[in-house]
Amino acid sequence: MSDKSSGSPLPAPAPPRGAGAAESAAPPVPPRSGGRTAAVVPAAGRGERLGPGAPKALRDLGGAPVLVHAVRAMCQADEVSLVVVVAPPESPDAVRAMLASAPLPAAVEIVVVPGGANRQESVRLGLAALPEEVDVVLVHDAARALVPAATVDSVVATVRAGAPAVVPALPVTDTVKRVGRDPNRPAGAPEPVVDTVDRADLRAVQTPQGFDRSVLAEAHGNAAEGLGGEGATDCAGMVERLGRPVVLVPGHEEAFKITRPLDLVLAEAVLARRETTAP
Repeated sequence: MSDKSSGSPLPAPAPPRGAGAAESAAPPVPPRSGGRTAAVVPAAGRGERLGPGAPKALRDLGGAPVLVHAVRAMCQADEVSLVVVVAPPESPDAVRAMLASAPLPAAVEIVVVPGGANRQESVRLGLAALPEEVDVVLVHDAARALVPAATVDSVVATVRAGAPAVVPALPVTDTVKRVGRDPNRPAGAPEPVVDTVDRADLRAVQTPQGFDRSVLAEAHGNAAEGLGGEGATDCAGMVERLGRPVVLVPGHEEAFKITRPLDLVLAEAVLARRETTAP
């Protein structure tokens, strides 16, 4: 554990919801203690839906790049003692300089490595940069810059309690329709509804996702060798393909993903509210 602990222990996490049959089939995992917790923050994406300009992680948010806010969120968690930022392949030095000049906690080690051609490869490169003593790994989207520290702490606590993979998530509040697929349908054309999905069993997942390091390394190793991971849109999906249980803990509304211009406006509002309510 890092020296950032407030001195008040985390409450024991509630028994999390499972991910299906894999949970009952998997052997119990003993609690983990004694190792370090590290966060891997992939920030190599372009973020084209935000419009022209700098990569998404480098866009300004409240006077600082989005990436700085995301790294600060990881640093504020009780157990995180190392943050590995996976930068755009062409600009790791610029990202190092940016983070070195940012007001970030000195107690947390920050390392920058160049990313790969896609998110999966970037996370794998981030994992390769971790020292041996790291046994719990968080993977956090740089675009979820405002996740509260309490959510990060909850994820870490649940992994340390024995869960191989932990994901923060929120109930789906919108009505969800399933539509018929047609690759020849023009963009924007009307889509036929097939059925209405029962949202009671649906969750919208967030990050950071937390993992036992050996489980996450196995998932990425299989994917790199073409043995699994196809179609997975997050690291938890890759772990699911191993047949290992993935459990959910409550997410937070402020952990939304900054993807479109309106999200930046909302993020600015969240920052302004935090400033007015700070003690």
